[in-house]
Amino acid sequence: MPAEASSSTGSKPSTSTARSGPSGADDIEKLLSREATAFQREVEVERILKAFKLNPYEILDINDDASPEEIKKKYRQLSLFIHPDKTPHARAPDAFDLLKKAESELSDKAKREEIDAVINQARAILLKSLLLPTTTPDSDPRLRNLAPPWRQQLLAKAKELLIDEEVRRRKAVKMNLANEGLEARKKEEEVSAKKRKAEDDARWEENREQRVDSWRSFAASKNKKKKQKIAILG
Repeated sequence: MPAEASSSTGSKPSTSTARSGPSGADDIEKLLSREATAFQREVEVERILKAFKLNPYEILDINDDASPEEIKKKYRQLSLFIHPDKTPHARAPDAFDLLKKAESELSDKAKREEIDAVINQARAILLKSLLLPTTTPDSDPRLRNLAPPWRQQLLAKAKELLIDEEVRRRKAVKMNLANEGLEARKKEEEVSAKKRKAEDDARWEENREQRVDSWRSFAASKNKKKKQKIAILG
């Protein structure tokens, strides 16, 4: 009987082992998942930082035909995913600011139209080089299996044109500032000339009585000499 009891007791699995097995596996799985997510966040931060800063579509990693709703949705997803409070990456705040700026530019109708015009120009140039109509959509089968891939070529050409556009814009701003500076100098010179004239007029008025007295003294002296000359002749 004792042997049977011992045998039956030994056949039962340990309660602590039964509980710790699956739970330990779950903990490891959660830890690996958290580490994978943290790694993905840092990878996304790096992608945003390396994206071309003048192309908000590239920063948001979205096509230029995306609707405003799709753009806002993508922005919300990415901004939550790489938020500095959730990402240990040292430059997560910079990536977050870039996302915010990209979304702001694409929400501005006029700004988005300017960017779209440059991208469409890049698209037309590439399609012409491939002897395809400029109305060919990006999903056209003829644009598949290109080397480099179509999207990569489009981003590269758009980058080239956006840089040219930015250079022209900065030159125009610089020229405007130079012109504004020239106008400002002209106005300063005009103000200075008016100020000098006003000061000269004021000094002239201040000395007017003195000049009148001098003239009267001169006239009186001249008349006196004239009378003396007449008396001598008479």
